[in-house]
Amino acid sequence: MTREQRLKAINAELKKRILILDGSMGAYLQGFGLNANDYHGTRFTEHPMSLKGNADLLVLTRPDVIKKIHEGYLAAGADIVSTDTFTANPVSQAEYALDEITRELNVEGARLAREACDAFEAKDKKPRLVAGAIGPTTKLLSMSPEVGDPGRRDADFDGLAAGYKEQILGLIEGGADILLIETITDTLNAKAALWAAWEAFDETGVELPLWISGTITDRSGRTLSGQTVEAFYNSVRHAKPWAVGLNCALGPADMRAFLADLSRVAECPVSAYPNAGLPNAMGGYDETPHSMEEHYGEWARAGLLNIAGGCCGTTPEHITHMKHVVGGVSPRAIAPRDTRLKLAGLEPFTAAA
Repeated sequence: MTREQRLKAINAELKKRILILDGSMGAYLQGFGLNANDYHGTRFTEHPMSLKGNADLLVLTRPDVIKKIHEGYLAAGADIVSTDTFTANPVSQAEYALDEITRELNVEGARLAREACDAFEAKDKKPRLVAGAIGPTTKLLSMSPEVGDPGRRDADFDGLAAGYKEQILGLIEGGADILLIETITDTLNAKAALWAAWEAFDETGVELPLWISGTITDRSGRTLSGQTVEAFYNSVRHAKPWAVGLNCALGPADMRAFLADLSRVAECPVSAYPNAGLPNAMGGYDETPHSMEEHYGEWARAGLLNIAGGCCGTTPEHITHMKHVVGGVSPRAIAPRDTRLKLAGLEPFTAAA
């Protein structure tokens, strides 16, 4: 099945049912008991600093583990698996002195996910998408890292966009079907990723659908850079996203109100993949597959969802329960296109007709 055939088939499914995204890479990885040697492998034994914790590097040093994770989520019922490339950008990898292998990480991350999906497609002829995961990096374009110096920035738009472009070129080469710009805390970072995507599309002649997922950092209902959900959507709607959504940070109970706000205005499919609750005192997550499925079921019946998945703390068991509870529920009806001028600062603004 070609990328074009796969996208056509999955878009047809999207009109009929709620699609299922995979869950957390990190939560699943914990069960493999990996140590520093797994991260360094044979290639990076002489690397001058510790690489433990650089999960994206495992696509090179322990590809067998990453492929098993993809297979676990596919077996649980995922229609879409995300690549192990969340921090595979020059800014994040520079913290491990590995920024020079950015493109390689993304090529291999996408290739591993595609191999796992192809194996499942061959068995039942059902399409599975590979979403190229593009995280926010460790820098913010809209905010200073230092309270006493509000004008300071540790990155600029052009530099961040160049790094994102290198990542996206790798994802395209490796076989990603869509680009998932996710866990957005700073909308200007997301705009750098969008700019990079368009440049990569021009360079390769390959244009992939764009999926944009923001993060509400607390119960205030705003991103870290201060935007409300509707303002965030207004800021990215010009990109005509394949889907837009919310992920990470809040657990399902606290995400519900903000998901409803997005579902009301989004002129494209809406996704949600929250954490398994807020982190507890031990750094773990308390939402079980059974408790989370109650939230997903209510969201689906309320007409808020087109795509459902899990973020931090979720496992294949969470995805299995989620798929069961939303199965047979009609997907959210997409909001009609609003032709009025829509702008955004921290708050949304809609011009009178």
